[in-house]
Amino acid sequence: MIITIVGGGSTFTAGIVKSIALRKDELEVDEIRLFDIYKERQDKVAVVVKWILDEELKSGIKLTVTYDEKEAYDNADFIFAQMRVGLYAMREQDEKIPLKHGCVGQETCGAGGMAYGLRTIFPMMKVIDDAEKYAKPTHWILNYSNPAAIVSEACRVLRPNARIINICDMPIAIIDVVAAAMEIKDKQNIVYDYFGLNHFGWFTKIEYQGKDILPDLRQYIKEQQILLPAAYLKDKQALASSNDKNRHTKGSWYYVWKGVYEIMENFPDKLPNTYLNYYLQAKEFVEHSDPNHTRANEVMESREANLFNGIDKYLETGVIDEKVFYAGSHGDWIADLAIALKNDTKQRFLIITENRGTIPNMPYDAMVEVPAYIGKNGPEVISRDPIGLFEQGLMMQQLNCEKLLVQGAIEGSYEKVLQAFTLNKTIPSMSVAKAILDDMIEANKEYWPELK
Repeated sequence: MIITIVGGGSTFTAGIVKSIALRKDELEVDEIRLFDIYKERQDKVAVVVKWILDEELKSGIKLTVTYDEKEAYDNADFIFAQMRVGLYAMREQDEKIPLKHGCVGQETCGAGGMAYGLRTIFPMMKVIDDAEKYAKPTHWILNYSNPAAIVSEACRVLRPNARIINICDMPIAIIDVVAAAMEIKDKQNIVYDYFGLNHFGWFTKIEYQGKDILPDLRQYIKEQQILLPAAYLKDKQALASSNDKNRHTKGSWYYVWKGVYEIMENFPDKLPNTYLNYYLQAKEFVEHSDPNHTRANEVMESREANLFNGIDKYLETGVIDEKVFYAGSHGDWIADLAIALKNDTKQRFLIITENRGTIPNMPYDAMVEVPAYIGKNGPEVISRDPIGLFEQGLMMQQLNCEKLLVQGAIEGSYEKVLQAFTLNKTIPSMSVAKAILDDMIEANKEYWPELK
């Protein structure tokens, strides 16, 4: 059993490897391969990965570190993809260029998400092609690479037969916070209903021990005026800091959780995915953003710096601090999905998949995010009733934006990419869309397809 991690130099790699190793018996994993085009990063991350496998867990799992496609994919069973094309330097541009024009600056939403998508589409197609060429015929690609909505739409159009499941851990991070707020210890027993697009959806029911706890959660959010556990709210100073293991609750994330309260004051029936803030409260989120210091800077100063400084310290002293690498839901989610595929468990997961009637009043070919049971043959999607006009209208605008962007990338069409930017709800006008796009073309010359 061979698992290849594409993007082996990621700050998330060590946490994912630990999640795999802790599930060694269920996965029956013999070898983990790290594959990245950024050699220096991967070599450093491999140091802490080797420590986890050999020293901390004494797993007996073989570690291979490679920069060669054939060696990376040869006979692999699973490929975990978590690419960040352009690293954090380009994420910083994704966030700061839109803010310069008075628009939301965010890595997966709005103009920033589209810029990131245009960098990631074709590298992801190469992963699919290389896996098809070298990996086992029964391989599965489990894709975390963002922006997942755009990547999954490109996969649907360009590689419709690929053995790929696109996933996102943000809904799980939200459930983690919900569990802490509701003082639920066994969060794995929470069952929820959800629909939407990636980073653009709603929880319609959250059940625990047979009871829908969404009404109680709604009351909690109203009383606290934020969706964060009470224990977190006692330390305001800690909330302002981004130096913490829980990456989804610190620094600028505070406003995101605050925004859940603000959305639910107007639309109380459903719990929104936190990313809906960028679309429903674009003006407000621009106002409390610092155009000179965005979330990319927070990550580089915290998770990124902590990891590589910690590795340097280990190499110098032989002492490692486990806090330097992120572990938790991100790694657990993808490892558990692999177990469900391998062992045919029919466990319930949230995945991004072609609609095919799952949401009756959305297009057949829409890439939607919905619950599914996962077994050896892939997802068995759970259908639902038609959705409301408000949610459908928002989703159609975002869906068509993403479709136009993918079409523009494939055709090299400036006009279609400009239409995608113009259609996006975070951008107020055609002229602003053009100004942002032109700046982003200049910033992304090394990465984007040529647009004419």
